[in-house]
Amino acid sequence: MKTILVSAVALIDTDGRVLLAQRPEGKPMAGLWEFPGGKVEPGETPEAALIRELHEELGIDTWASCLAPLTFASHGYPDFHLLMPLFACRKWNGLVTAREGQTLAWVRPNQLKSYPMPEADKPLVPILRDWL
Repeated sequence: MKTILVSAVALIDTDGRVLLAQRPEGKPMAGLWEFPGGKVEPGETPEAALIRELHEELGIDTWASCLAPLTFASHGYPDFHLLMPLFACRKWNGLVTAREGQTLAWVRPNQLKSYPMPEADKPLVPILRDWL
């Protein structure tokens, strides 16, 4: 089974809310909510992938020094195994904007569990909630 490396981030605003993005129609797992991020390309670090993805998907810029490793998910789907480091980020430039048709929501940590998520994301929620 192929292992896919995906990097994700918990963007945390000044009110302590976390950004979730809803997967748009036409994509696998459409309608589910997830932490922003994306696939790590060959030769790319997880941090570099997040910096690229945040710029492409949300129109914001951040730096590797602002990405704090928090935890990770390791989950087997029927067709692949997902390995996903989750970083926390509190500092970025620009206004968060949905650039790829996704719906965005700023969510209080104790409300994260009420959003339907992919199986790999679910174990990250209590860790993030307890950390915040």
